[in-house]
Amino acid sequence: MPRWWLAAACLIAFAPAAEAGQRNAHASARAVHPASVRQDAALQDSARQDATAQDAAATSTGFVGESGTASYYGPRHHGRLTAAGTRFDQTQLTAAHPWLPFGTKVRVTLAGTGRSVVVVITDRLYSSRRIVDLSLAAAEQLGMIRQGIATVTLSPS
Repeated sequence: MPRWWLAAACLIAFAPAAEAGQRNAHASARAVHPASVRQDAALQDSARQDATAQDAAATSTGFVGESGTASYYGPRHHGRLTAAGTRFDQTQLTAAHPWLPFGTKVRVTLAGTGRSVVVVITDRLYSSRRIVDLSLAAAEQLGMIRQGIATVTLSPS
């Protein structure tokens, strides 16, 4: 009997077992494990407890302010984990900054209008073109939703 028949017979014999294994792997990947929920809650508690210490750390960084371009998070980020370990909530006054400590409160002032909002740094920004990414709530308070990006000044709160 030719070898290709042997290979074909093996594929036919083992294909159902491999398919069942893939179905089980996908099902377990979708399952929410109680341990991960507890871990997420613990991360949120830890972030809240460290906020005061991080505010003190921000003053020790020598941050006096900066000006540049701001944008805001799109709705696809809502509910995702931030770099601080908390869930992003687009209805809260939060922002991402490249280096300020998490929990730091910063006043963001829109150039030209003088409108400002105080936000809490909860995430990291990985863009060299912007100095801050704002939550939807913060962007709405500044009135920058229509334009999407705007020139702002950051100052300690």
